[in-house]
Amino acid sequence: MNIAAFYLTPKEEVIWIDEGSKIRQALEKMEYHRYTAMPLVDKAGKYVGTLTEGDLLWSLKRNPDLKFKDLYKIRLRDIPKHQRNEAISINSQIEELIPLAVNQNFIPVVDDQQNFIGIIKRSTIIDYLYQRLTVLQCG
Repeated sequence: MNIAAFYLTPKEEVIWIDEGSKIRQALEKMEYHRYTAMPLVDKAGKYVGTLTEGDLLWSLKRNPDLKFKDLYKIRLRDIPKHQRNEAISINSQIEELIPLAVNQNFIPVVDDQQNFIGIIKRSTIIDYLYQRLTVLQCG
């Protein structure tokens, strides 16, 4: 089954952040939405990685002289990322996502030109598997 029609949360409904944004913007967005990670997208619309709160904390730890008021100075593209959520093609099958969902809360989805078009949430994959299990047990 192709993931696009049934499982994709489109970019318009996803909380993501531009890699040119600053640390302070990321912190505010993460706090407001209560997220621990967000997809990073470049100006061209390409998925370039995942920003985690751990990335932000480690960056602050490496810069002990940095003051909170100065967080607007550091761009997200300049922060080392410790987690790489592998993106999948819009043409992928749901079964291909299961191994990725083990270690990723969400799976970024890109089109044929590598443009970020949305995510598949781990909870969606678990729900899919639960429905399949229920059908197998009843059938």
